[in-house]
Amino acid sequence: MIEFTGVSKQFTGGTRAVDDFSLVIPARRTTVFVGSSGCGKTTLLRMINRMVEPSAGTVSIDGEDVASRPAVQLRRSIGYVMQNSGLLPHFTVADNIATVPVLNGMKKKDARSRVLELMSTVGLDPAMADRYPSQLSGGQQQRVGVARGLAADPNILLMDEPFGAVDPIVRAELQQELIRLQTEIGKTVVFVTHDIDEAFLLGDQVVILQKGAHIAQVGSPSEIIENPADDFVASFIGAEKGKRALRLKETPRGTVVVDAEGRTQGALVDGPERGT
Repeated sequence: MIEFTGVSKQFTGGTRAVDDFSLVIPARRTTVFVGSSGCGKTTLLRMINRMVEPSAGTVSIDGEDVASRPAVQLRRSIGYVMQNSGLLPHFTVADNIATVPVLNGMKKKDARSRVLELMSTVGLDPAMADRYPSQLSGGQQQRVGVARGLAADPNILLMDEPFGAVDPIVRAELQQELIRLQTEIGKTVVFVTHDIDEAFLLGDQVVILQKGAHIAQVGSPSEIIENPADDFVASFIGAEKGKRALRLKETPRGTVVVDAEGRTQGALVDGPERGT
């Protein structure tokens, strides 16, 4: 469990990125911070592994203040996946994935076995292990980034807009891959995005943030969609314009569910009486 208690962050120059933020992030679930650029979501994420130090308040993991642990040791115990993968260009795929395990003292032979196992886990052909990042597609690089984040078998995985730089088709594939992975491995995932649809797809707990990391609403996707806390939330999720209204549409292949803009959201199985 991760807990923020009265956390604030003021950067040099007076910019207050986070203002008195408190939240409990449950273990082995995916919590998504979502909001517009500059709302403080990435700052919150980086406080967990001490890449950013709070100006006030505490961040704790299982009741232990992260400030009581050496920063390097803490970071090596927490997985971190960033936008554009952040791979070292002069390292092979295998060396990129094995970076933290090797730094933690794992023998290279054992690290290699762990790399090949993880490549299969994230949907990469192990035959790519000796390629360089420049020889991979954007989606493959992001999968390497996820594998690297999981390499030390961390309990916590931080993901900072990890799918924001790939095309929509690859992004959808990576989102489904993360859902599959989380079902299998059950990590405490903290995910940052500006895309509310991505937040609702991936999050068990969704935290909608306003400027200064003020919480507009926190809850499950269903709770937020069914009962927006205020006009800001309704506008942010598209409820006030009916964008989330659904209706049935008959097609030559059967009945499908479409949204207010006519986009297919799902299909009915054997007719309406069977449900979606």
